[in-house]
Amino acid sequence: MVRREKYETPAIDVHTPSVARMYDWLLGGVDNYLSDREACAELLEIAPSSQSLARSNRAFLGRIVKVLAEQYGVEQFIDHGSGLPTQDNVHQVAQRVNKNCRVVYVDNDPMVLAHGRTTLEENANTAVIQADIRDTEAIFGHKETRRLIQRNCRTAALFVSVLHCIPDTDDDRDPAALIQRVAQELRGLGPENFVVICQLVSDDHVVRHNVTRLMARKTGNSWGRVRERSEVQEFFSGLRILEPGLVDVIDWRPDNSPPPAELRPRDWVEWGGLAQL
Repeated sequence: MVRREKYETPAIDVHTPSVARMYDWLLGGVDNYLSDREACAELLEIAPSSQSLARSNRAFLGRIVKVLAEQYGVEQFIDHGSGLPTQDNVHQVAQRVNKNCRVVYVDNDPMVLAHGRTTLEENANTAVIQADIRDTEAIFGHKETRRLIQRNCRTAALFVSVLHCIPDTDDDRDPAALIQRVAQELRGLGPENFVVICQLVSDDHVVRHNVTRLMARKTGNSWGRVRERSEVQEFFSGLRILEPGLVDVIDWRPDNSPPPAELRPRDWVEWGGLAQL
């Protein structure tokens, strides 16, 4: 058994929905509360495809981690806004390809921290740290990050279905500024590192407005906004986007034929892709 230090986990607010627990419910998990389920019910009224989107997004995460480890030789992953542990977590996918892969999970949800630390207790090549994903200096300077993330090893920073939780600002806490800051940290580790970004987007301004308003109200303003495709494109500024480009995640190197246009969600999609520094 790997010995880890004891952590104090902050109290869990069961009355205010959390994005991580709502996502867990949408994936069919049980680590959620009535407040989360009620918020999901309201979300499904606005965007009925939300449950299928959560599942296709989880499948995308598995595919892209496998591709990074298998085809690009990535050995280190920093998963920003990792959410609650479920089946086929990043370290499980990556370590099936290379048992030496190392993963740092980052989240500020106390339930994620409690479950993550229990789940990862015996895996020396993983860690979960408590941090706001916008606090790049704290994340890269954390002792667990310094333990696991080594220089001159190919590294991927993951921002999978999380940037819509971050509001636009005029300072370095803005999502675009965050990506640039993380990219700079990755360049400091060595060449040939990667960034994965996808977030919820919609062509329907009513969906964008109503979902954003609902989530802000339900989460106590712990939310950003649903964006448009062009805005996600801006997050990749200065990065080399790899094939097949920025797409609906069900079209990103799928294992099976993706559904035809008439069977796809019309309210919103997860949009993004993979970039190399």
